[in-house]
Formats: sequence, structure tokens, C-alpha cells
Amino acid sequence: MHNDERGKAQSTQQPPTHYAKETTILGLLQRRLIHATKNSLSGLQLAFKKEEAFRVETYLTLLALPAAWWIADTLNEGLLLLSSVALVLITELLNSAIEATIDRVGLDYHELSKQAKDIGSAAVFVAMILAAITWLLILLI
Repeated sequence: MHNDERGKAQSTQQPPTHYAKETTILGLLQRRLIHATKNSLSGLQLAFKKEEAFRVETYLTLLALPAAWWIADTLNEGLLLLSSVALVLITELLNSAIEATIDRVGLDYHELSKQAKDIGSAAVFVAMILAAITWLLILLI
């Protein structure tokens, strides 16, 4: 087969079915929701498996859930307690993603890599401080 014939044959092929456009908005939403959920669960599993800090924070969250139920006098207090803990997990996930991206680019030292990792770590630290203040205020007031 000549190069010209191979190019023509490839251009007439249909894309794989998972790339085919959905004809209904419901089908599109279902497909996207299923793929997004699979990717999200994979990300949580990877974070738990590879990131010690995320594991520790997850265990603390599991302890905090019943404690929040017991400590909170109102629904708003309970939501504040749980939201502050969730924020720590969210920032840890984002920090881990930043660190993985930096490590993917290269493991050699670079000041900008250090800066990115330190700022990501600072975001987790700020979230932890916010959670601690939230829990202390609700406990003491």
C-alpha cells in the first residue's frame, strides 16, 4: 500500500465509539458523569495509597465525623466542623497533584519547583489552621 492510499484509508475510518458524540444531553451527561466518577475514585485511591499525609488526614477525618456529630449543637456548627475538615483533605489532594506534576517534570532541584511545592504545602497548613480555629471556637463557645 502506498503512502497516499494509507492516508486515504485512515481518513475514512470512524473514531472509536467512546469518542462518538452523544445525540442526547442525557446520554452525554451520563457518559461524562461515569468517566468523571471513575477518574475521581482512582485519584482518591492513588492519593490514599501513595500519600502518607493524605492517609493520616483521612484517618483524622474518620475520627472527626462522629466527634462533629457529638460536639455540634446546631446544623450550622456541624457543617462548619465538617467543612473545615473537608477543606484540609481538598487542599492535600491539590498539593499532592502539584507535587506529582513537579516531580513529573524533573526530580533535579530547581528554585521554582521548590517554590511551587512550598506554596502547596502552605495551602494545606492554612487549611489546617482554619480547621483548628473552627473546632476550638465551636468547642469553647
